[in-house]
Amino acid sequence: MTAGIIGGLISTWATFAPCFLWIFVGAPFIEYLRGNQSLTAILTAITAAVVGVVLNLAVFFTQHALFPKAEPDWFGIGVAAAAFIALLRLHWGMPAVIGSAAALGFLWKTI
Repeated sequence: MTAGIIGGLISTWATFAPCFLWIFVGAPFIEYLRGNQSLTAILTAITAAVVGVVLNLAVFFTQHALFPKAEPDWFGIGVAAAAFIALLRLHWGMPAVIGSAAALGFLWKTI
C-alpha cells in the first residue's frame, strides 16, 4: 500500500508539475502576444484543441466510471447526479461536492 501511495504521488507530481510550470512561466508572454493578430489566431486554435482534448477525456472517464464492463454503475450515476444538483441547484462549492462524493464512495466501498 505504501508503494502504491508513493507511486501515485510521484505520477501526480510528474503529470501536473510541468503543466503548472508552463502556465506560470509562459502566461506573461502569452498576454504580451495577444496584441499580434496572427499569433492570436494560432492561440485561438490551440485553445480549441485543448478544449477538445479535455472534452474527449471527460467522455472517456465518464464511460469507464459510470459504465464499467458495459453495465451501468447505479451508485456512481446517483452520486454524479447528486453532485450535479449540489453544484447547480444548491450552489455548493467544488471542495464540498468533491469531498462529499469521495466520502460517499469510500463508505460505499467499505460497507
